[in-house]
Amino acid sequence: MKTQAMLLAVLLLAGCGTIQTVVRGDKVTAKSLNEQKSYCGAVPRIYSGVTYDFCSLNAPLKNGLDAQTYTAEPGWVLIDAVMSGALDTLLLPYTIYRQHADGSIAIN
Repeated sequence: MKTQAMLLAVLLLAGCGTIQTVVRGDKVTAKSLNEQKSYCGAVPRIYSGVTYDFCSLNAPLKNGLDAQTYTAEPGWVLIDAVMSGALDTLLLPYTIYRQHADGSIAIN
């Protein structure tokens, strides 16, 4: 049971918006949202994980069956947004500093 809980935590954090925006580089974040064809132009560093999740949710993905399906399931995005919000709050002093020093993450 303990192993399964750890595995679930690792899987959820692997797709976590905060990990995508704070730990990984800006170019990787921008590339990821560009590949998803997100409508976001920039992601602020403060609460960037939650913003990244909503940008992912708002990214259409065209496939052969339906012209307007979305890349992320709303339920998973809600779960990830809650987890990202908690992690973003813990990292708030660092992200405030990075926002002041580097500005927002440009997606263009």
